[in-house]
Amino acid sequence: MTTAAEAVAASNAKAVVKASAGGDQGIDAGLIWFNGKIVPQEEAQVSVLTHALHYGTSVFEGIRAYSTSRGPAIFRLHEHTQRLFDSALILRMPVPFSQDEVNRAILDTVRVNNWPACYVRPLIWRGGQTLGVNPLPCPVQAMVATWEWGAYLGDDAINKGARLITSAWVRLPANAMPGKAKAGGNYVNSVLARMDAVSAGFDEALLLDQSGFVAEGTGENIFFLKKGVLHVISHSVNLEGITRASVMQIARDMGLEVQEVMATRDQLYAAEEIFMTGTAAEVTPVSEIDYRPIGSGKAGPISLDLRQRYLKAVTGQDTRYEHWLTYVNV
Repeated sequence: MTTAAEAVAASNAKAVVKASAGGDQGIDAGLIWFNGKIVPQEEAQVSVLTHALHYGTSVFEGIRAYSTSRGPAIFRLHEHTQRLFDSALILRMPVPFSQDEVNRAILDTVRVNNWPACYVRPLIWRGGQTLGVNPLPCPVQAMVATWEWGAYLGDDAINKGARLITSAWVRLPANAMPGKAKAGGNYVNSVLARMDAVSAGFDEALLLDQSGFVAEGTGENIFFLKKGVLHVISHSVNLEGITRASVMQIARDMGLEVQEVMATRDQLYAAEEIFMTGTAAEVTPVSEIDYRPIGSGKAGPISLDLRQRYLKAVTGQDTRYEHWLTYVNV
């Protein structure tokens, strides 16, 4: 007879194999900007008594640098850094560096690692001083790491469409956790949902709010097409998506009507197309939710078209959106 512990271990092993296929292999970040200095990855160390390690008192950003004809370029650098500092403000974390210094740190870290394209992770956290729940005595520290990262959910999710399952975990309400802060502690909610989805054989989880309305994926905003109108989930508890706003602009520029709405999951079941957006996910089509095919049951044509238009924008091939790019080597 299989014990409960053995069943969990087997489920975790399957999840690890599936996650590895989606690009979650070991990270080689090369050189890291760590509290003002560029150091090798192995020297960017923190104490095991770091407050953020015990209580999740950190804020972070996910940013991408794309390969362009003018070298690597950071997508919407200033908007991401502003959101990082807004998150720190919400968590009462006085950042020991200016926004300009963090912007330069991001550019320098991409440059010294000689990445043609990469993922960028700035992180600000409460360090070690006291391990009481109150973090105020703890110093605030910062780092920027970069590494190469492909399709977040794997190439199959792009080509065929991602398979989603509605999570039993509910998105945190706004009076429980600050959803407008990209805070480390918030993401336990996403981690639990994503583990369960991957263990069950799905690519991603769909989270609802406490009233049963669609909130988002574990790290993505949700769009759906119905009767020629592109709908995007509008939700007070969700993070203000930078990729979401960019895709909305691109969709309007291509002549699509875009409406922000609240929606239930059965509305998504009847959608013609669904896709997700996020820095890591970029634009990822959805083919199935809760064992129900979406539209034709494969990546939809408008979803794929928007993905290609988005990729042209972020790689400098569409000059209308060049103001979104900050070139690393200028």
